[in-house]
Amino acid sequence: MLQIFEDKAQLSKAAAELFVKTAQEAVQQNGRFTVALTGGSSPVQLYDLLAQQPYVEQVPWEKTFVFWGDERWVPLTDDRSNARMAMETFLNKVPVPAAQIYPMWEDGKEPEEFANKYEQLLKAHFSQQIPQFDLILLGMGDDGHTASLFPGTAVLHETSRLVQAYYLGPQSMYRITLTAPLINQAKTICFLTFGSNKAPALQEVLEGERNPEKYPSQLIQPKNGEVIWLVDESAASKLKTKK
Repeated sequence: MLQIFEDKAQLSKAAAELFVKTAQEAVQQNGRFTVALTGGSSPVQLYDLLAQQPYVEQVPWEKTFVFWGDERWVPLTDDRSNARMAMETFLNKVPVPAAQIYPMWEDGKEPEEFANKYEQLLKAHFSQQIPQFDLILLGMGDDGHTASLFPGTAVLHETSRLVQAYYLGPQSMYRITLTAPLINQAKTICFLTFGSNKAPALQEVLEGERNPEKYPSQLIQPKNGEVIWLVDESAASKLKTKK
């Protein structure tokens, strides 16, 4: 599903309403809400909204479990940390239990070791069930990447692992990411995409030939879930079909 909004503010409001609706439905159906957050600039305004009225009172925070879709392998005190950004803009301002927040970082661990631990954490959280998030929030880079699924990386071909760690040469750092197979098991996947710099990649991902090696966001095609693209008019400017 593609929804186009006039600007980032309207897009973020729609995302907040989706977050609330999904959380309420998940708790009603299964007694809890499991979400994976995204980093970068895309969700900042959404996170700010969720910490304010009326949204903050509408989310069943005590039954909410927070994971991340990906992370830079940096301490939680680092400005580059997705978790730090989410904590400061959002999670520290809402009554979600701290024990139900699972950042992708642990002191003293190597990245690959931690990725294995995070995978086991997810398996334990979902118990005997297939690991299925109620909601995964994603951004998309102007190169077509999403989460830490970057063009030309080996993780794009992962078929069995739920979480992977790898060294991203161009950024000179390790990244931790949920894999495409896990993301595609989610009930709802929401891309937040805005800005004219995203327009060429968005057109290729949604309307171009299939080439996930170059545009990894094309890998996100759940069989039983729903993908919702929330985009602004600038990002949608090169799309041929706008509905």
